Amino acid sequence: MSDDLQRELALVRQQIDSVDGQLLGLLNQRARFAQQVGEIKARHGEAGFIYRPEREAQVLHRIQEENPGPLSNETVTWFFREVMSACLSLEQPLGIAFLGPLGTFSESAATKHFGHAARLMPQISIDDVFREVEASHADYAVVPIENSTEGAIGRTLDLLLTTPLKICGEVVLRIHQHLLSNEASLGEVKKVYSHAQSLAQCHEWLNRSLPQAQRISVGSNAQAAQLAAAEAGAAALAGQAAAERYSLPQLASNVEDEPNNTTRFVVLGRQDAGPSGRDRTSLIMSAHNQTGALSKLLAPFSDAGVSMTRLESRPARHTLWAYVFFVDLEGHRADAAVRTALAELARRAPYLKILGSYPMAAT
Repeated sequence: MSDDLQRELALVRQQIDSVDGQLLGLLNQRARFAQQVGEIKARHGEAGFIYRPEREAQVLHRIQEENPGPLSNETVTWFFREVMSACLSLEQPLGIAFLGPLGTFSESAATKHFGHAARLMPQISIDDVFREVEASHADYAVVPIENSTEGAIGRTLDLLLTTPLKICGEVVLRIHQHLLSNEASLGEVKKVYSHAQSLAQCHEWLNRSLPQAQRISVGSNAQAAQLAAAEAGAAALAGQAAAERYSLPQLASNVEDEPNNTTRFVVLGRQDAGPSGRDRTSLIMSAHNQTGALSKLLAPFSDAGVSMTRLESRPARHTLWAYVFFVDLEGHRADAAVRTALAELARRAPYLKILGSYPMAAT
């Protein structure tokens, strides 16, 4: 290495060291401010409200708008989430329930939203995820609600009908499915374990690449990886987190049938989220069993100029051939237009439950 090159590199490295020192000081200064926020809330009886999803969303959207590069918005969003997660943990690490075991896409969604300083609490079923928060054993839950390829997650929708929990956030996670196995080639794979949704998301690839392999549905992708790691001739469809946790090589990568395969998760808590400026409202409603009933229920949204982004029907379960409708709207229920539409809807709908208003995902 030439002397000129060494001098140039040394100068740049000195500048990097200087910036690192400034960053360290600023990060600790931010942490002290976060501690002051906690102290102020405690003095005013708000100690239980250390996490405000609307405030976090506002910070992340502002950072994205102000980001000059070269770092991508995705990178700076990840960095600031981790900073906020670490600052929150100084007051009280948040307990986050999700469908386990460790290594699932639900774990990835929980970490993406709450950062690595959160206390992860894997559960064996979606029902248990709901119960952990309802019983105050966990602070928040992260559960899948819909996939871009396979549609709604039925069990989540059913539980939303009866839970007292509120939707206070959402996470959008790009889903990459990998075939994980200790076998050296596809020809040695005799069975494939995975969650039913993942098997469906990779249906065509499996037909082409492993037409003779037995497909076995299990409770989660992480459980599939555990089974595949311990069994000769077995493989699992799972994500990178499961591959790393269970030390399974990727025999084939990105095998999902749809290249934009994405899952949307919702965050559930015991408190509402305030307006952030970029919000979504979710609700459940029923309609009278008569001609034009659903059209009459949807009219208040168009009359108030409120955009409806999702309409999903689901059996009501308590009455044969009766249905409820899950609806997503743009805007917070505190917004004037949404408030007007919901007031009129309450007069028309036999049943109406507001699941929550919450910040849209900061991707």
